[in-house]
Amino acid sequence: MRFGVVGSGFSGAVIGRGLAEAGHDVTVFDSRPHVAGNCHTERDAETGVMVHMYGPHIFHTSDERVWEYVNRYGEMVPYDHRVKTTVGGKVYSLPISLHTINQLFDTALTPDEARDRIAQEADESIGEPANFEEQALRFIGRTLYEAFFYGYTRKQWGVHPRQLPASVLKRLPVRFTYADSYFSHPHQAIPRDGYTAIVERILDHERIQVRLSHHFVAADRTPFDHVVWTGPLDEWFGHEHGRLGYRTLDFEPYRADGDSLGCPVMNFGDYEVPYTRITEHKNFAPWESHERTICFKEYSRACSEGDIPYYPIRLADDRALLDRYLDAARSERGVTFVGRLGTYRYLDMDVTIGEALAAVDGILAAVASSDAIPAFFVDPA
Repeated sequence: MRFGVVGSGFSGAVIGRGLAEAGHDVTVFDSRPHVAGNCHTERDAETGVMVHMYGPHIFHTSDERVWEYVNRYGEMVPYDHRVKTTVGGKVYSLPISLHTINQLFDTALTPDEARDRIAQEADESIGEPANFEEQALRFIGRTLYEAFFYGYTRKQWGVHPRQLPASVLKRLPVRFTYADSYFSHPHQAIPRDGYTAIVERILDHERIQVRLSHHFVAADRTPFDHVVWTGPLDEWFGHEHGRLGYRTLDFEPYRADGDSLGCPVMNFGDYEVPYTRITEHKNFAPWESHERTICFKEYSRACSEGDIPYYPIRLADDRALLDRYLDAARSERGVTFVGRLGTYRYLDMDVTIGEALAAVDGILAAVASSDAIPAFFVDPA
C-alpha cells in the first residue's frame, strides 16, 4: 500500500518507519522546512548551544518498549531535570516539595508536620472540586495556590483558573520529601545530538520519502491508499465547524557571556510578570561546555490562524465543538488521526511514541485482515 503521513514529528516519523519496514511505500509531509515538529533542535550559530527551538523537551518514561525504541536511533544521555520559580522576589524549588513548603512558610517542618500544615491550609468545605481553583484550595490551600499556581496558570492558559477543569491540577504533585527532581520516571534523558537527529534517523529508510515545506490538505490524499494525519484535527475538515482552541508560545531570545539562570528553567509565578518562564538551553546539555549562553523568555497566548498550535485548551465550553469533529473523524474513510494535534490531547513524548507504535500494530493488523483501518486507535474523548 501507499501511505501518506502528514507531519514529521515523533508520531508521523514512528508510524512512517513502521509501515516502511513492513514493506509499504510512505511519503511523509511537513509544512515546516525541517523534521521533528516541535521537538526540533539545532545549534545556535553565535553560542554553539544546542537549542530546543520550540521550547524545552525532556524525555522521561517508564515504558520499556518506548525507551528501547528511542535508544535504537540515538544516544540518550541521562538527565535529571530541575525547575525553580521566582515568586514575590524569592526563588523556590518546584514541584512543591518539603523544601518548598519550608521555604514559603519560613519553617523547618518534618514530613509529618508538613502534611499536618497542608491539611490545616486545605479548604475542606469544598466537597467535589468543580474547577482548577477549587481543586487547589481543597487539597493545598490558598497560600500555596496563590504563590505557585494562580498567576502562572492565568498566564499559561489565558483564563482564570476557575475556568479550567480540576483534572489539570491532578497532574501536579506535592511531595513531602526534599527530592527536587521534576520527574519520577525511571528513564530520564536528552539525546546527545538533539531530537532532530533522532527523527532524521527514524525517517532514513529506502521506502520513505520526505517532503518538507509542503502544506498537505485533505484534497492531496488522492495518490494514497491511506493517510495518517498528525496535524490539527479541525484542520483536516477545513475548520468547517469552527476552530478548536489551542495555546501557542512566543519566544524572546537573549544571549550573554557566562551563565544567566544557573538552572535550565526558571518559572515566574507572579501574574504581573508577562512571561511564564525563562529557559537557559545550555543547561539541557550539562555534558557540554560553552562560554556564552542563550536564553528564551516564553510567553503563552491564544493560537490564531497561522500560529503554531502547542497544546489544546480543552475547556468545558469546547466540548460540543470537539464532539462534532470526533463524530466527523469517525465517519471519515481512508484516514487515521494520531498524535497530540490529531487527537486534540496533551501528550508527553513517550506517550506519543507509544501510541504511534500501537498505531503501527493496528494498521498492519487491519491491512493483513483486509479490514478498514480505524480513524482512531485511542479514544480522544
